Amino acid sequence: MKRAIALLVLLTLSSISSASAVVPKTFTFTGSGYGHGVGLSQYGAKGQALEGKSATEILNYYFPQAQVTPVADTATISVNIAHQVSALSLVLPASDTATVSIDTAVATSYPQNTALNFAITGKSISGPGGIGKLWVIKWNNPQSVVSVVSGKAKFQVSHGYIQLRAVNAPGIGFRIEATNWLRLHDEYLYGIAEVPSSWPAAALQSQVIASRTYALMRMNSIKKACDCHVYNSKYDQAFVGYSKEGEPRYGQFWKAAVDATAVDEGSGLAITINQLPVSVFFSSSSGGMTQRAVDVWGTDIPHLVSVADPWSVDPAVNKNYSNWTKKVSQKVMAKAFGLTDVIEIKIGERTSTNSVLKVTGVASDGKTKTLPVGTFKTAVKMPSSWFQLVLI
Repeated sequence: MKRAIALLVLLTLSSISSASAVVPKTFTFTGSGYGHGVGLSQYGAKGQALEGKSATEILNYYFPQAQVTPVADTATISVNIAHQVSALSLVLPASDTATVSIDTAVATSYPQNTALNFAITGKSISGPGGIGKLWVIKWNNPQSVVSVVSGKAKFQVSHGYIQLRAVNAPGIGFRIEATNWLRLHDEYLYGIAEVPSSWPAAALQSQVIASRTYALMRMNSIKKACDCHVYNSKYDQAFVGYSKEGEPRYGQFWKAAVDATAVDEGSGLAITINQLPVSVFFSSSSGGMTQRAVDVWGTDIPHLVSVADPWSVDPAVNKNYSNWTKKVSQKVMAKAFGLTDVIEIKIGERTSTNSVLKVTGVASDGKTKTLPVGTFKTAVKMPSSWFQLVLI
């Protein structure tokens, strides 16, 4: 009887404790850095460039086991510029004409001011003059800037040509994959928008070399999902086409940085080991030390090592992310963990650079859920994995 009473008391106290648990409206975190922190720190490159370091010195610092050497880079790269769209239009300048080919058909020339509208029809793409699975659109004036418009999205292209292919997208059916095919050596790099064009020349050149290397390592095969070598987004690296080189005032500096990394017409500088390009990564900034690949993705890549990165946590260099504060609502936090609510956050083990590896959420009903930091960051839009919870 005494045992039954004791058990009842414990259950009652537990029920009261759960019922009276305070469910915070928000959780506040503070931290440093932005991105995964592996490889080249972009703000670190900026800081070193301001100190007078060259692009090669910057890259040798972040990739100490590699070298910066010339490689052949004249191959044509395919960049996805419109993914899984049902319709799009191509708008040429009034002074230009277009040549369009469908599948294996002979190309047809379209005069000025012709509307080039395309849409998915069944398993194919309908457009001016016919229907087919593969379309190639070229313009005759190499100085033209062509607009690719899909819904509210507009993408400006100034080099190469555009290819449209009907691709079966799982769960939604056939859609248009629009790709820009252009020369890696310069045309593709002119459109990379990873860092501000106003940065010091050495920082821009280090990004160009890293971007060239990144692209070279992803040109061995076409991804079926996008009919491309690379996406134009964070899934690979930011590519905005003409919008980058055409920036008022600063676009010329980015273009000059690309040209400065060209060795001759057929080769450009890249990050290599034994004269072969290596896998490279880059992100905005770190929490003071860059990360090893194994700590972020679980795969050890020996040349991606951790090095000191004090420029990332220097407010004079990295104004926005040397130190940041992030508030997460109860609704967002509960959804992230898949719990009814979250009353407590437990930050688990950390790496040698003090970045978080795992985060645990505790609900008022006693249930818990542990997430890898990558999943947690994405769900709550945390800038980096260098953070701590502010206890109130």
